[in-house]
Amino acid sequence: MGIIKLNNIRTYSFHGCMNEEAKIGSDYRIDLEAKADFTEASLSDNLVDTVDYVHLNKIVVEEMDIRSKLLEHVCRRIINRILIEIPMITEIRVGVSKINPPIGGDVASVTVELQRTR
Repeated sequence: MGIIKLNNIRTYSFHGCMNEEAKIGSDYRIDLEAKADFTEASLSDNLVDTVDYVHLNKIVVEEMDIRSKLLEHVCRRIINRILIEIPMITEIRVGVSKINPPIGGDVASVTVELQRTR
């Protein structure tokens, strides 16, 4: 079993419950960890035998472009799509962080993290 991680994917997206968040947007950070069997890839040195991190990044960016009120909803969409499109992944963890959230305090970020096993 192996692990692939994409750390600190950055997007500017429009998630949130308030109308202002839909209009002005915010900076986000997404962290992803996926487990899969990389035995064949470690022997073959061939991209088709592994999890393509370019594909993972594309899914994250595309799903972050679709507005949601809740970060939980965004995480779920990312996870579902990854499990559909990349069958060799056996476990996935995704964290979506809103940078400088509008919560009336000095908070660097708020993170929601979901995990799913096949």
